[in-house]
Amino acid sequence: MSSPKRVVLAYSGGLDTSVILRWLIERYRCEVVAFCADLGQGEELIPIREKALRTGASAVHIVDLRERFVRDFVFPMLRANAVYEGAYLLGTSIARPLIAQAQLEIAASEGADTVAHGATGKGNDQVRFELTYAALAPHLRVIAPWREWELTSRSALIEFAKRYDIPVPVTPERPYSTDRNLFHVSYEGGVLEDPWAEPPAKMFQLTQDPEAAPDAAVPVEIDFERGDPVAVDGERLDPVALLTRLNRLGGEHGVGRVDLVENRFVGMKSRGVYETPGGTIVHVTRRALESLTLDRETLHLRDSLVPRYAEMIYYGFWFAPERQTLQTLMDECARDVTGTVRVRLYKGNVIVVGRRSPRSLYR
Repeated sequence: MSSPKRVVLAYSGGLDTSVILRWLIERYRCEVVAFCADLGQGEELIPIREKALRTGASAVHIVDLRERFVRDFVFPMLRANAVYEGAYLLGTSIARPLIAQAQLEIAASEGADTVAHGATGKGNDQVRFELTYAALAPHLRVIAPWREWELTSRSALIEFAKRYDIPVPVTPERPYSTDRNLFHVSYEGGVLEDPWAEPPAKMFQLTQDPEAAPDAAVPVEIDFERGDPVAVDGERLDPVALLTRLNRLGGEHGVGRVDLVENRFVGMKSRGVYETPGGTIVHVTRRALESLTLDRETLHLRDSLVPRYAEMIYYGFWFAPERQTLQTLMDECARDVTGTVRVRLYKGNVIVVGRRSPRSLYR
């Protein structure tokens, strides 16, 4: 196989992908274009551009994908009530297909012959990225450095970075890894690998400890149209603004924390801790509205398919024809899910206290 000439790297600006950027240049003597997706992770992205250029990137693309993420990925998933293994609302899983899709768009515009990612050889993300590549651009070569190189420890990465004058974070290494986007924050590894160990209280970024949340419940009304949330307390909001508002409200009241041991696609078990305040509110209120608008047989049939649909997202099959076929069914089931749900947020709970719909079957 001939050496790659131009590679588009999914780049975050962290130690791993910064080392990968330089490693690709040194290993393959190729041009590397850095691509960074803005999914609302709350980080300053200008330094990422500067760091990538300093590390050797020939070009840097930072793409604002927040609206597309919520509208075209999160909302369709919520429309299907997707929950993996009864608890996980799939905040990381749903982001990867979009990142990979946008990366391929940059590859096409740059005339690249190769794409690369920084996912490790033990996790789910390598599968999610590469299934998207295979579905949308099977002609491109894929490089996964974590399956090729000899840099198998953090100390080896730091040594490589220093050799090539790559800035190394001076902040202390966290005893766990995090992944954040507009929909959620996930934590895994490090101190969390012991399933008996309680997560550090200072770890959480989006939510209050429910015990420290306000003693008074707050009422919230969510309006839905055809299965999608469109307004909070009567104010119509675009998808990004709506999810941001619900994240703030839910976070203030400790809503959306989940701690579970999940079964990875690659065959091992992994402990994950998640914060999904806004998504939890949408999920609970949407289910409440469905109880009014869906007939029994449709509801039961749809619910029987939700675990399979959630698996497809978790495993990385977002662009597979079977997921798209199921999405058509889920969207049809959501056609009449229009109305308003009233809840009270109280110390980690989303308590439904009212629901109404012009499509109600309740008599």
